[in-house]
Amino acid sequence: MIILYFLIGILVSVIGALPLGASNIAVINTTIKQNAKQAFKIAIAAGIAEVILSYYALHCNMVVRDFFDQNMWIQILIVGILMSVGSFLLFKKNKEKTSKKKKLNTSKYATGFLLGILNPPVLIYWIVAFGIINNNNLMLTLGSPLLVLFLFFAGVYIGKLITLYLYSRFSISIKNKVQNITAVINKATGILLILIGIAQAIKLSF
Repeated sequence: MIILYFLIGILVSVIGALPLGASNIAVINTTIKQNAKQAFKIAIAAGIAEVILSYYALHCNMVVRDFFDQNMWIQILIVGILMSVGSFLLFKKNKEKTSKKKKLNTSKYATGFLLGILNPPVLIYWIVAFGIINNNNLMLTLGSPLLVLFLFFAGVYIGKLITLYLYSRFSISIKNKVQNITAVINKATGILLILIGIAQAIKLSF
């Protein structure tokens, strides 16, 4: 019975990670522009961030939900960022040759962690997820046995890792079939981010 919490952790994490978000996009772009090994570094760190967010959501379930509901400016800021980044990627000109001196050697671990942890929608998702879990006689709180918490959060980490790994593998198959993939991915990502921003803006207006 106790292993059920491990399986629930994996399932809930996979469901939350399937929608194309910042971490997923970073994994796709890194796989295509560099390689799967570099993308996996992002996945490792993003998994850690996912565990931290889920733990925080469990710690202050109702407080966090009320905070976002009462501070509309945060949600408006998120919409603005999505639209800005999306527009930049959509209209960005692809350059074949890039001087190595101008490239910033950004840590993939740091990138994965920051993209994973600075993600309010994921935090809200976990708050809702814990509400559903606890409404189905699977009470999970910080007062639960340590083994239960360990298995659940281990499942959360593995679920995130598996999902991002599958995104990476999918990117490789696309890379081998499509020419000039970087420009295509940038434009597709830009359009997607703009659409997400518009959807969020519409949601805020109601």
